[in-house]
Amino acid sequence: MHGFSRIKTGRALRLVPMNAVPLGLKHFEVTGKIIEVFYDVYNELGYGFLESTYAEAMKVALEAAGLVAAREVPVPVWFRGQKVGQYFADVMVENVVLLELKTARHLEAAHQAQLLHYLRATQIELGLLLNFGVRPEFRRLLFDNERKKSVEIRVNPWPRLLHETTND
Repeated sequence: MHGFSRIKTGRALRLVPMNAVPLGLKHFEVTGKIIEVFYDVYNELGYGFLESTYAEAMKVALEAAGLVAAREVPVPVWFRGQKVGQYFADVMVENVVLLELKTARHLEAAHQAQLLHYLRATQIELGLLLNFGVRPEFRRLLFDNERKKSVEIRVNPWPRLLHETTND
């Protein structure tokens, strides 16, 4: 990323270099790349395709940007120690960010709730909600593991899904 971003302060806007990492933003560099890729994909494809088309385009573009991405990542739901359901997150990036893609007119509270449920059900703490609607939109959602109500946070439910290496 290059250039400047407008940051609101008390009275006026000030310009801050976009490569300056705001303190406290978890996985800022990864999410910055993802958002840049999101706008690239949106600008190239526009709106009107199915979510699955955007998911595959995002995977291709994320990998071209040097990020590891996986599609249709299983998110099991546990209740009292038993698996009671299974969902699939659209894309997982670098084993640290879940992406939920939408093609809605506007992002709604229900879309955010869906991503928060995915974050709650996993050890992943950060998610991006990306909308390929008439106007591109995104939301960055954080759900710290310390705040999750689950008694037990599962160690990576996707064993070796990403970053798998072989020793030949």
